[in-house]
Amino acid sequence: MNAPANIKETKAEQSLNAQFDAIFAQTTQENANQRKQAWDAFKAKGIPHRRVEEWHYTDLRTKMNDAFALASKTAPKADALKGAGGLKTYRIAIVNGRYAPELSSDQDVAGLSIAQTGGFLASQLGTDDAMAHLNQALVQGGISIKIAADAKIDLPIEIVRYTDGSEVSSYAGTSVEIGSGAKALIIESFEGDADAAYQSNALTEVKVGDKADVHWLKLQVESAKAQHIETLSIELGAETNFQHFIYNEGASLSRAQLFLEFKGENTHAGLRGTSLLKDSQHADITLFVKHAVRGCESREYYRSVVDDKARAVFQGKIIVEQAAQKTDGQMMIKTLLLSDTAEINAKPELEIFADDVQCAHGSTTGDIDEDLLFYLMARGIPEAQARKILVLAFLSEAIEEFEEEQCVELLEAMTRSWLHADDMVSE
Repeated sequence: MNAPANIKETKAEQSLNAQFDAIFAQTTQENANQRKQAWDAFKAKGIPHRRVEEWHYTDLRTKMNDAFALASKTAPKADALKGAGGLKTYRIAIVNGRYAPELSSDQDVAGLSIAQTGGFLASQLGTDDAMAHLNQALVQGGISIKIAADAKIDLPIEIVRYTDGSEVSSYAGTSVEIGSGAKALIIESFEGDADAAYQSNALTEVKVGDKADVHWLKLQVESAKAQHIETLSIELGAETNFQHFIYNEGASLSRAQLFLEFKGENTHAGLRGTSLLKDSQHADITLFVKHAVRGCESREYYRSVVDDKARAVFQGKIIVEQAAQKTDGQMMIKTLLLSDTAEINAKPELEIFADDVQCAHGSTTGDIDEDLLFYLMARGIPEAQARKILVLAFLSEAIEEFEEEQCVELLEAMTRSWLHADDMVSE
């Protein structure tokens, strides 16, 4: 049970009060009501803390010492935005919460439309989360992406969210509507000024029509001093295939929270990801998957590698409602701890109210298999290199299930770069 937020305001909450007053004074009458409702909802809860069950392992009230000032509108150089590396994409750039057309692709793509918005999303997002409400209270801008019914988008659609500046915060709202029968690959990246301390809060609403085929890749490569929070709300139509993958590498503190609901029958969803953590990083992945209709299948499969004093958190809940007969839901979390001071908190859950289902969950934690390590070393491979080979193989099992070849190659290249960045995978 969540405890009421009736404790003294923190320095961060006091800063947020001043920020809301300033941005509300400039808000148009059209958006004033929605912004005020979101603020009131946030104020009723406050910054989440360990007494809030969903945030028990990520005490943001303690970790968020202050709320940085809202970032101003800027235009960094195009080469500052790394995005999806060398992949050829249709780029949509969002800088400091605002759409940046000068850094975005300008060609027309059949079946794809982009519109600049205020960033305000639907009132029913499948979540009553405080940080989602805070996003809508302080949102600086956003975009609406629409893919027409039966459109087959050949180019990956790349959404680059970039925070420009130090000790600033950005809030972006994104709406994505994918028509029935459409097919698309969407790559979103979160990044910012190297070595800068900043706060990023993004809220994304995705609605997928019947018989659509969507692959969605998230690259979280924020600055090592950043705090990153994204809330992703997804509704899936009937006979849809939706595949989502999170790659977690950046930020001192990150939380990816995903709320997915099956709205149509006979739909398949795959939710996967890898977290690569070192130093004192804290990365939290929290999922809520609701099976509300019959005949749907979900797969949740995440792998983490944690070194030094880093901490990984995974919370996943599959809810199967009474009407959701013939549900097949499987969840597995696997973690490699590479040091004695690394941590993992894993909390997979099932709530089942139907009687004709196949559901299971599990979690395993360990270190590098010494027998496999000996096998590689016996064949002349140095120990440090052998350890990296085993870590890459461990993570690749999740990566290769994403099924988009160009994304698999990108993810494995990024993983290799992380492994060779410094003295990772200690001997």
